[in-house]
Amino acid sequence: MTTTGGTNGTGGTGPTGINELLDRVRAELDRLSPYEARDAADAGALLVDIRYQALRERDGLIPGAVVVERNELEWRLDPHGSHRLPEATGHDLRVVVVCNEGYASSLAAVSLRQLGLNGATDLVGGFQAWRAAGLPVAPWTPEAGAPALPEVHRAPAPQ
Repeated sequence: MTTTGGTNGTGGTGPTGINELLDRVRAELDRLSPYEARDAADAGALLVDIRYQALRERDGLIPGAVVVERNELEWRLDPHGSHRLPEATGHDLRVVVVCNEGYASSLAAVSLRQLGLNGATDLVGGFQAWRAAGLPVAPWTPEAGAPALPEVHRAPAPQ
């Protein structure tokens, strides 16, 4: 992914590489550790898992997280959108985006901020960091929650 017209990290203008782009967008985010993300969810933040289905099936889900495919994220979380999730209640919603390792989620969180969701951020290290921290993981099942909309699933809450 490249952009033109910006700085290239060396003071000049031209294409920006992905590493420079990530550095730039992450400077806009208050990224969360796995424990901070858990605490944010406990305080009412919406955890949004954007990993693709094969990874969810292989590794499981964060209990209580909403699963939204990356290509639908903005449509599902835009509070004014016709395809929004019921949880997309307003621009003040705190959203923590979770991908597999914490790369795509940074770009996704900044995209949500461009929609006016200024509380959007992401999980440093993604799902893998969550699991490595020993935080709860639920196995994937087709019954992991009745989807409110196509391709939207919820992991079962801990009992």
